[in-house]
Amino acid sequence: MKVKSIQNILLVIAASLLLSACAGKKAQESVQMDDGAGMTDDTIVSGTLDSDVMGMELAGPQGVDANDPLGKRVIYFDYNSATLTFEGESIAQAHGQYLADHPNVFITLEGHADERGTSEYNLALAEDRAKIVSQIMGVYGVALDRIQLVSYGEERPVALSSDEAAYALNRRVEIVYQ
Repeated sequence: MKVKSIQNILLVIAASLLLSACAGKKAQESVQMDDGAGMTDDTIVSGTLDSDVMGMELAGPQGVDANDPLGKRVIYFDYNSATLTFEGESIAQAHGQYLADHPNVFITLEGHADERGTSEYNLALAEDRAKIVSQIMGVYGVALDRIQLVSYGEERPVALSSDEAAYALNRRVEIVYQ
């Protein structure tokens, strides 16, 4: 069991390094500039991810009001916690129902943590956050083989500051439709 956990951690680290090497610097800079210019939580909550910044269309539910839980693709967590908030649970349930109604749709749940804590701890916490979201979706009958879990730990922050507002934005699970 220990060997499998170590293999998973090494695989996540390798994937993180590969993805960060491939990520466009311009997209990362635009997030930082927008954040400094007053990017709101709504921008991130409504699903503004790297693919949006790069102009690619997102798969999955389209044309959903940003206030509807199905219109949100990011679930935020409290400090040092993998427990869903009421809003987080609503988002997970809405996407679970969507997936149950669309059996050919697959997703990736990308777990993240803020920069506090060790790299190993943050990878484990981010994985636990992704797992709890997948468990909620499983309640709706979504087969777990349709959900890929990835833990990035602290390696892919959306907010680059070292303050509580930035930390809160970085403690998240992103729902990525394939």
